[in-house]
Amino acid sequence: MVPDRADNVLPRWRPDPWQAAPVTERAVPGLVLLLAAATAALALVQPPAGAAALPLAGRTIAIDPGHQLGNSRHLREIDRLVWVGIWKPCNTTGTATNGGFPESTFTWRTALALRDRLEALGATVRMTRTTNSYADWGPCVGTRGRFGAKVGADLEVSIHGDGAAASTHGFFVIRPGYRKGWTDDILGRSRHFAGEVKVGLLGAGFAVSTAYGGDGLDVRRDLGTLNAADVPTVMVELGNMRNAGDARCMTSRACRGRYADGLAAGIEAQLAR
Repeated sequence: MVPDRADNVLPRWRPDPWQAAPVTERAVPGLVLLLAAATAALALVQPPAGAAALPLAGRTIAIDPGHQLGNSRHLREIDRLVWVGIWKPCNTTGTATNGGFPESTFTWRTALALRDRLEALGATVRMTRTTNSYADWGPCVGTRGRFGAKVGADLEVSIHGDGAAASTHGFFVIRPGYRKGWTDDILGRSRHFAGEVKVGLLGAGFAVSTAYGGDGLDVRRDLGTLNAADVPTVMVELGNMRNAGDARCMTSRACRGRYADGLAAGIEAQLAR
């Protein structure tokens, strides 16, 4: 068999395309311009040297939006007792404005606004519930309290609306009291956190509650969410839903945005310590 001509004929020499051609003096200006253009292009896609990262980058925040909307339709489930250093009902129905706007919807919408602000600051946000539905209930107070540690959060904030006498108005921040074996590991950091949240809400234009000591701060040993926490945790009663003035604010999207601004400021300040 006669071999194919291509198999027995040496090819003529051609320059190796991978071998760099010699640089001549006439080529130098063109190379300089090419390198300058490449450097400028890289500058467009790379952050400038020393650029600051987002203030909450690498941080994880747990948000507990209080009571689920469907708790009132699952009374057997939420009335079940759970152990959180003391026996407590799994959950409660929460309160509402005199016009029927539920606490669960207020806390849910405020939590979403807060989540947006924290994520814009670079944080990872985890929430104890991901729906606001009459079909769902819970989670129980112990689950809510342990949630922050479960998701590796730096801290947790539990959002609520108060249901006190109509004459009471304003916000207050609750931190855990001492309960041996339960809260002793987070007392100091939670106290600082409560102070920062109070300052943040004052800065957003809100006034402290006219009750509960009148200083905007409270300490509780009987709240399951706080007892079960293993990261710095506070509970905020952002207003009294039975007070007409507070209710107008809590049903307003713009006002809920200001609540979220104040909470985000307190969280950022706490994590900057």
